[in-house]
Amino acid sequence: MTPSEFAHLPATATRGTLSIEYRWIGVERADAPLAVFLHEGLGSIAMWKDWPQTLCERLGMRGLVWSRPGYGRSTPRPHDVRWPVDYLALQARDVLPALLDTLGLSALQRERMWLVGHSDGGTIALHYAAFFPHALAGAVVIAPHVFVEDISVEGIAETKLAYETTNLRSKLARYHDDVDSAFYGWCDIWLSPAFRAWNIVDQIGTIRAPLLAVQALDDHYGTMAQIETIGAAVPHARVHALAHGGHSPHRDAPQPLNDVIAQFVLEQRQHAVSA
Repeated sequence: MTPSEFAHLPATATRGTLSIEYRWIGVERADAPLAVFLHEGLGSIAMWKDWPQTLCERLGMRGLVWSRPGYGRSTPRPHDVRWPVDYLALQARDVLPALLDTLGLSALQRERMWLVGHSDGGTIALHYAAFFPHALAGAVVIAPHVFVEDISVEGIAETKLAYETTNLRSKLARYHDDVDSAFYGWCDIWLSPAFRAWNIVDQIGTIRAPLLAVQALDDHYGTMAQIETIGAAVPHARVHALAHGGHSPHRDAPQPLNDVIAQFVLEQRQHAVSA
């Protein structure tokens, strides 16, 4: 596997200087469209394992995987800083564009870019597609969140208990330089009373790019209401239910997930050629 590199994003009015861990996939496919992978709330480059590479090979794309600030080997979240309620929007509006700028992606390359986001990363992909409707070719969101459900809060509370009473912390520590920064950054905002009212349904109606939203029926962090709501807010979106796969179908049901994604992306390519 290609070793990680680090991009250094300059400080802005909303954040300090950041060191971002990233890794390219399929660099030999220099002229192919780029798939940018956006990880879950406790994810990182390493936690994707080989799924992004497998999907890129299936789609004939290049890939970019990266660890958001606070995760993996990227700049940790200072322990006295809490993520704000709109932290996912800030990642889409501020951090991801800054990373693409730093890596030198041209406007044309972004127009051909696909976003593939899981869980929190799916929500970031939705935000980006809404903020920059012409700066991507399409998006695939897997188990995304657009509002807070009781099942999500209950699942995160159970995960917090496991983190503090079992070996979950030591398992996650393999993937993050500062595991407490990663875990509590995610956990504390999701369990905060202020976050219960978080809802981005009205914000995603500006999405114009092709959009596939996938949810497994046995997801313990969210229900079909998430992607059904996306389908209602973005009428051209395609929603798909997987019979199984839990919250991480790229890990627990990769073949059916890859089939759905490949079919959708191929159809969009054919449509673009014939348009």
